[in-house]
Amino acid sequence: MSKRLMPSTTALQCFEAAARHLSFTRAAQELHLTQSAVSKQVAQLEDMLAHPLFQRIRRRLQLTPAGALYLTEVHKILTQIDISSRYILSYGDETEVLRIATQPTFGARWLVPRLKGFGDRHPRIHLDIRNELEPFDLVQAKADVAFFFGQGTWPGATCIELFSEAVVPVCAPTLLAQQRFASAGELAEHRLLQCASRPEAWHEWFLGLGLHSQNSYHGPRFDTFYLCIRAAIAGCGIALIPRYLVAEELAEGKLVVAWDHPLASNGRHFMAHAEHAAEVPKVRAFVEWIRERVAQAD
Repeated sequence: MSKRLMPSTTALQCFEAAARHLSFTRAAQELHLTQSAVSKQVAQLEDMLAHPLFQRIRRRLQLTPAGALYLTEVHKILTQIDISSRYILSYGDETEVLRIATQPTFGARWLVPRLKGFGDRHPRIHLDIRNELEPFDLVQAKADVAFFFGQGTWPGATCIELFSEAVVPVCAPTLLAQQRFASAGELAEHRLLQCASRPEAWHEWFLGLGLHSQNSYHGPRFDTFYLCIRAAIAGCGIALIPRYLVAEELAEGKLVVAWDHPLASNGRHFMAHAEHAAEVPKVRAFVEWIRERVAQAD
């Protein structure tokens, strides 16, 4: 294995501070070092990288193109070190961290409201909840528990079915006030808001009514249902949303159902954990908690 190129944290801090201030003197003051010490650390870093990071123009310090590129990466590294260090400081010796991965709108609208009381029952389990838009690695332990929508198959994982859903087309009340739809097909003549995670949604909804629309895939596309909901409230078009995600907006009158034809989604919501983690106490405790919340809803 080739030797790793590992500059010291001190060298990275000196470079980052000097790049931020464009001054070795001010960087030294911030880091409580001498100006020569900062200059020496940066020079050693330049030797290691075989690229100049700074240049002097009219006696002023400027980043080179390589320096500007390196600064972006160094900032990420130093920020991550700071976050990781503060992360450890926030836990006691008896605390266990349970890492949970969830899609953003599901997490905000369904999961978070059902976490109330978990900390009282399990004070030593700290929940670390992260939004994930892309497929995430459960088996390799980047998450202890994951929530996902699909068919309930995940290699190496135990998938626990939570509930099914039905989608409905919703829009701002002002849009419906301007025009009452005489048929479901007329919805296609308006702007259809698309959710990137469900590209087939509108096509399947029209198909469920025996309709074929040329505009099923056309319209502004959003990463999450939350953005689709906000766009619909703003009057940007008609969104096809799982009804449980817009129950609040429908009750408050911020959104209305454009055409009352709920369509069962081709999939269900699941909670999953690695097969080998079934008896891990923190995982078992959380799974039991969520099962109880689902049973109460039923």
